[in-house]
Amino acid sequence: QVQLVESGGGLVQPGGSLRLSCAASGFTFRAYSMSWYRQVPGQGRELVAAVSPRSFHTRYADFVRGRFTISRDNEKNTLRLQMNSLRPEDTAVYFCAKSTDGENWPPNAYDGWGQGTQVTVSS
Repeated sequence: QVQLVESGGGLVQPGGSLRLSCAASGFTFRAYSMSWYRQVPGQGRELVAAVSPRSFHTRYADFVRGRFTISRDNEKNTLRLQMNSLRPEDTAVYFCAKSTDGENWPPNAYDGWGQGTQVTVSS
């Protein structure tokens, strides 16, 4: 059974940094592309960043490129998102997601989601 547990969210001032983590279990983590999504109440989920199984490929939304970095540790079954230069508009619930395969890039289908972690950027 796929289990994804996010952590690391919280309240931060504009310009600050946070690092999110996602602990994965119940599947062969190193075989699948993984992504971070975010959602604001009343809106749909939007892709933040994605990484291929062995980190050969990454993909970022335009609104985070240059500020956020996605990474993964296949030995520890962990996905991370380093978020720098945070802005109030980055406030959202952030979700980690497991793609349905590791062969196609970029990933376009997901079959596992975490419960989300709240990130609030405010002074």
